[in-house]
Amino acid sequence: MENQIPPSKLVAPSVVFKESDVAHTDTQIEASNNASLSVQSEQPRPKKATTPRYKISPKYARDLPFKVYYPSKNAVQLCELLNEVSATIRMFVIVSAIQADAVALWIFMGYIFNLFDTNPLLIINAPERACAKTLLQTVIADLSARALMASNATASSLFRSVELWNPSIFFDEADTFFKENNELLGMVNAGYKSSGFVLRSEKVEDSFIPKKFPVFGAKSLAGIALERHLPDSTMSRGIVISMRKKLPDETVTRLRYAEPGLFAKLCVKLERAADDYAEAIQHARPHLPEALSDRGQDNWEPLLAIAEVAGDGWLERATQAALILSNQSNEKVSTGNELLSDIQSIFEDRRHGKQYWDKISSADLIAQLQQIAESPWATYNQGRPIAPRQLAGQLAMYGIKSKTVRVGRHDTPKGYELSQFEDAFARYLNTSDVPVPEAVQDEDTFSDTQDTSNKGLY
Repeated sequence: MENQIPPSKLVAPSVVFKESDVAHTDTQIEASNNASLSVQSEQPRPKKATTPRYKISPKYARDLPFKVYYPSKNAVQLCELLNEVSATIRMFVIVSAIQADAVALWIFMGYIFNLFDTNPLLIINAPERACAKTLLQTVIADLSARALMASNATASSLFRSVELWNPSIFFDEADTFFKENNELLGMVNAGYKSSGFVLRSEKVEDSFIPKKFPVFGAKSLAGIALERHLPDSTMSRGIVISMRKKLPDETVTRLRYAEPGLFAKLCVKLERAADDYAEAIQHARPHLPEALSDRGQDNWEPLLAIAEVAGDGWLERATQAALILSNQSNEKVSTGNELLSDIQSIFEDRRHGKQYWDKISSADLIAQLQQIAESPWATYNQGRPIAPRQLAGQLAMYGIKSKTVRVGRHDTPKGYELSQFEDAFARYLNTSDVPVPEAVQDEDTFSDTQDTSNKGLY
């Protein structure tokens, strides 16, 4: 990445520019601006949102490692534009309508990212190869604001790129390099919140001074079995799009056969819509479904705000997507949560047993964990049972530490008491969240028919 972006090119662009300053000399951009759009009439621009949108001055646009588009001269209806983007995604990739809607909203979020307090990751996950994860990410990048492909980038080059350009960053093959790159992973996690930054030392004359580099912005990760390669803290920050292999009877248009200028036409519309709708979206306060966790509500609030302003049924579509996709992600519980749940079951089974049922030694707890069907504890330690130190490490995160317990008249080994777990059980297992509606729980996101013949709206 650093070889692709020479230091001489790292010139900070002006944050905003006047529309009169734009010289449409790029053939592709000029053709896109003059293209027939969904709404042809000129409309007056509303006043600027409280937080200005990030734009790149044309003076620097040609030296950048991504395409830059400028707003269409024609007004755009946001609901129709989101329909177009969602349909375009399904034209090239096998995904459900719900998934395409979520992706369309996330793409538009990247154009107005700095209006929000959080920017959820878009996590494209596949169980194995040949599930079109890279294809989907490529299509998304073609539609995104200042898309920067960064699979081989260093953390240093990326947080400097964020400071200069605020790009939408795309990491493919995230399963192969993120696990061993804590610096890059820390940057991605910190970039979830608008206050996120990394702190580095910069040389100034003969000394070094600390400097904050902002890392907030839109980021997408694609990979295989990412739930095994990324920590729970990263997965929970994302909207997960689970990919599947294409069936023989499922057909899509090959990306190389896309209509010339298709993505450019959509990008200039997205730029114009971002200008026209930024203020309304910034002040939107959508209802956040109670069935979502606190983190889930944080993830979906920007997308629901966009959907609320778009109107024409988009809020209902976005809410359905939030419930279904979040419900699917929640089925893959964290390791610690799974351990607590299994320990709770073990104590329940012991409740009507011997005298010391509410106390258990570490050795007995590990032995009983191994006996739970389909649990990971029998092979947790590189094919061997979970070790006492590993068990203690997992429970320590919840403030639970082993101690001497009496499990018999003369038997006082190291172990645990049920009372030590009660707070953790109440906080992490026995939640009072409103349950996800049954219709949503049973929804199969791939059950709807893929229709690529209609390139228009829903």
